[in-house]
Amino acid sequence: MELRRMGLAGEMIAEFAGTMVLIVFGVGVVAQVVAGGLGDHDSIAWAWGIGVALGVYVAGRTTGAHLNPAVTLGFAAFRGFPWRKVGPYTLAQTAGAFVGALLMRWNYTEILAMADPGHTTKTQIVFSTLPGNGTLPVGLWGGLRDQIIGTAVLLFVIFALSDTTNMAPSANLGPVVIGLLVVGIGMALGADAGYAINPARDFGPRLASFLTGYEGAWRDQYGDLYFWVPIVGPALGGLLGAALYQVLIATHLPRDENRDTVKPSD
Repeated sequence: MELRRMGLAGEMIAEFAGTMVLIVFGVGVVAQVVAGGLGDHDSIAWAWGIGVALGVYVAGRTTGAHLNPAVTLGFAAFRGFPWRKVGPYTLAQTAGAFVGALLMRWNYTEILAMADPGHTTKTQIVFSTLPGNGTLPVGLWGGLRDQIIGTAVLLFVIFALSDTTNMAPSANLGPVVIGLLVVGIGMALGADAGYAINPARDFGPRLASFLTGYEGAWRDQYGDLYFWVPIVGPALGGLLGAALYQVLIATHLPRDENRDTVKPSD
């Protein structure tokens, strides 16, 4: 059966929808835990991973489901993804994250107001990340370090999972494995900065929260301007992780001219 192709507009719609699904599950579970008192750290990690897997299933056939500007940047730099699409993909991903967060902000209106009438950092963490998750002794630069390392791990493993000359899982299983990767990152690297590892995932919901009453959304609990950390950190870390995979692993694998250039991720 011949597939109908919608070009760049269709790809942007897919990235928008996939990222929106990811955020509905991710922001929704944090709202439930932080504001509603239902669940714990493990439920947050699992729901984020499930959200990633389902978002990849939504957009995977159309775009490979990047759902993350750091992934798009990594594939453009090292896997032949067209640079002209980096901006549109990033815009679509951020818009999807923004709309998904608005839906959850609306859905949890009463619970958020009960838990935090002043809309402070206590529930700001539902939407965007803070150093030390708002309570642990980690500051701005520790958060930046964490985001570089966490996103480097993400891209390093995604490049392995999407490399057909390595041991890439079959197309139907790929989203599940990538979801498990995000669960693992959340459980192992979640304390220092909330494992945003995705500029769209953090900036879109941060903007949504700011527009709906969280006046301090751009700063951390210390008053430092923090919003740039989950943007710059993942961008740098993603490039680092992708480069390390190419140098340490890809150059030693059998050459495959049919290697895919666009594969799913967070």
